[in-house]
Amino acid sequence: MVKASNLKTFYREAGDPQKPALILFHGFPSASHMFRDLIPELVDQFYLIAPDYPGFGQSEAPDSRNFTYTFDHLAEIMEHFLEQLGIKNFYMYVFDYGAPIGFRIAVKHPDWIKGIISQNGNVYQEGLGEKWAARKNFWDSPTPEKRESYRSTFAPETIINQYKYGTLEGSVSPDGYMLDIAYTHSKGYADRQLDLIFDYQNNIRLYPVFQNYLKEYQPKLLAVWGKNDPSFIYPGAEAFKKDDPKTQVALLDSGHFALESHAKVIAQLIKGYFC
Repeated sequence: MVKASNLKTFYREAGDPQKPALILFHGFPSASHMFRDLIPELVDQFYLIAPDYPGFGQSEAPDSRNFTYTFDHLAEIMEHFLEQLGIKNFYMYVFDYGAPIGFRIAVKHPDWIKGIISQNGNVYQEGLGEKWAARKNFWDSPTPEKRESYRSTFAPETIINQYKYGTLEGSVSPDGYMLDIAYTHSKGYADRQLDLIFDYQNNIRLYPVFQNYLKEYQPKLLAVWGKNDPSFIYPGAEAFKKDDPKTQVALLDSGHFALESHAKVIAQLIKGYFC
């Protein structure tokens, strides 16, 4: 636990600090525990850091009435978190919400980034599944009723389906989604998550900025995708190749939370491309 922007920030740490750093940016509705199977597979090659964002996991969760839950703000705090640890040269793994957070940091500090693993971490219109049309309707004409309807996003059955959809029967353990469900009962959870759902529109507006970063700096990039993900569809993985010739794409027979079924495979892909 460290203080980042005066907030207690929880993180998981493993490996030798003398090895290349790999920062693991989690997604929604999860936290750093989503990397529990990946970290042991990579600890021989990397110094691994997996933080929980404010309002997620074990990190401090300020009341949304006194704290701005936006992706700009979360990225700013994660930037400060890295500065507190003295880490300014690293690989980053971005998943789901981790993509707009990680790419904001990359745009601001391109010299910090050694390479990127994007696992269902979308920054292209091509990667947006059908549900995003309904989100756009909410963003364009928000009402209290529409906002309230998104409470279903963190209902237990929705979270379980998000983990299991597109995966082989029996390939996903309950550990990850049951902990995510437990976190939904924390004080103020719904309000802070609904704020972020509304703010997600600003991530899509920044897609051209993220793409320009890729065009200009061309980092080594591994786009490894659960190809059955209905939220961030696999053309979003292929789209990286338009802007970054150093992109390698791997499509896995899994869903959104591909690490739950393919952690060993993803670890081998990372080692094969970056080590």
